[in-house]
Amino acid sequence: MPTLQSIIFDTLHLFYPHTCSGCGSDLLNDKQLLCLQCINQLPHTNFAQHANNPIEKIFWGRIPLVAAHSEFYFAKETLIQRLIHQLKYKGNQDIGYFLGELMAKSLLNSNRFKNIDYLVPLPLYPEKERKRGFNQAAVICNGISASMHIPVMAGNVIRQRYTETQTKKHRRERWENVADSFLVKDPTILCNKNLLLVDDVITTGATLEACGHSIAQTANVQLSLATLSMATK
Repeated sequence: MPTLQSIIFDTLHLFYPHTCSGCGSDLLNDKQLLCLQCINQLPHTNFAQHANNPIEKIFWGRIPLVAAHSEFYFAKETLIQRLIHQLKYKGNQDIGYFLGELMAKSLLNSNRFKNIDYLVPLPLYPEKERKRGFNQAAVICNGISASMHIPVMAGNVIRQRYTETQTKKHRRERWENVADSFLVKDPTILCNKNLLLVDDVITTGATLEACGHSIAQTANVQLSLATLSMATK
């Protein structure tokens, strides 16, 4: 015989279904964001364990890094694209937090991301953040912070001018578009610190390079990078 609690749950589920953020299936409980099938399909890169991985090679000769990592491969019409779209354009901050927690597991299992003092979300231009209602990189940082117990530094590294979307620009155009667009308001806070700069997707790395270059001007700062995903062709 079904219990009263199960009857109430089933009735609520009928009118307010809780569905998987990846595939839309309702075969999950109310505390899950992804079904087991989607979790098993997540395309982890395992880069955190390996020096000279493809993300680090992007920045060779561009900015000095301690380590770099991307948690997932990103391609069009894939699960990761749908999840990041849910985060950025549908306001599903829970999925960004959850994916940040998953990335934290990889970072914790690596010896290459120890002794991080602060997580630094790649800043959005203030007007763009107001329109969106949040910074997706900060949401990811909050998920990482919950697992790694590292504070998030917000408001010290800022984007000081508006930049056009990078989507249809070539590599040189991307760099020219974001050059000198970031500013460290109080460099003394960063002195002698080990920082992890975080973003959602990396393609050419121009935006992260521009932000990292601003941070690297601070005395004795150590910089690492981590993105939720890396774009693939």
